[in-house]
Amino acid sequence: MFQEALPRIGRRRALQGSAAVLVVLGLLLWWLLPLGESSPGGKVVFSTGTANGVYQLYGDLLRDALDKDMPRLDVDLEESEGSLENVERVATGQADFTIAAADAVERYEDNGGRGADLLRGCARLYDDYVHVVVPLHSDVNSIAELKGRKVAVGQPGSGVRLIAEQVLAAAGVDPKKGIEPFSAGIRDAPDMLEEGKIDAFFWSGGLPTSAVTTLSQHFDVKLVPIDADLVAELHKPGKGSRHYRSALMPADAYHKAQNGIAVPTIAVANLLVTRADMDATLTEGMTRTVINSRDGIGEVVHAAQRVDLRTAIYTEPLDLHTGAQRYYRSVKP
Repeated sequence: MFQEALPRIGRRRALQGSAAVLVVLGLLLWWLLPLGESSPGGKVVFSTGTANGVYQLYGDLLRDALDKDMPRLDVDLEESEGSLENVERVATGQADFTIAAADAVERYEDNGGRGADLLRGCARLYDDYVHVVVPLHSDVNSIAELKGRKVAVGQPGSGVRLIAEQVLAAAGVDPKKGIEPFSAGIRDAPDMLEEGKIDAFFWSGGLPTSAVTTLSQHFDVKLVPIDADLVAELHKPGKGSRHYRSALMPADAYHKAQNGIAVPTIAVANLLVTRADMDATLTEGMTRTVINSRDGIGEVVHAAQRVDLRTAIYTEPLDLHTGAQRYYRSVKP
């Protein structure tokens, strides 16, 4: 009897040990995949940007990360002209999430755009840097010297257009009559510059922007500085441009365009934006993935390396969505 009991005791201990291992594995999976099988399902629309822009590439990579973190969620990416269109789409329910620059959000709110009161922030992402690109041998060395030139100022629904018009006006150049404006964005403007159809183009994007890098590798260009005096003009009361800050285009951003020299410019923060009525659990998961995928996305979109948990909560001029608040509380030290 004693000898027969031994195998039974051994089997019981083995089963207990196996059960303990399964519990530990389950806890590990719950920790590594916080949303697990209960992760939100359905479909969301994410408004991105132009085909050659950073918003579009970031959206592609973020969707890949969401496929792993929330496998039951279908993310539909829709191209746009940029920040202004993105903000309107989310505010009016045409899209659920987007990336938009803080100045475009401010403009939409100031203009009393439909649904502006519903806009909420999930995270501050990375800064856009304003590029003003001209041929290397151009005699344009300041924004004021763009007067009378053919200038691509971005598409009507883009944040580029918003910035270009404000920067030109601050330099004393009428953005409609002081230049010959072209409604072209980063998709077409580099080719137009190379072909001599325009004298300059504006762009606002993360660093580096691939289209500018590609252009500089086979066509000699330079970046026109936006100096501190012009930034001070932008910051005057009533200008609606309080989210712009002085910045330096790093010397290594575009080796072929800057000859190793940092160029004064302005920068503006990009925000991950949604609506107040978006599901809190889904928004929490979206925010978590944005923060956790920083390094992976940053290998391709270098600007994404600047996503930082410590600054992500500062989504001014938008209040944080309740789901985003829940995420930041969960990771608070």
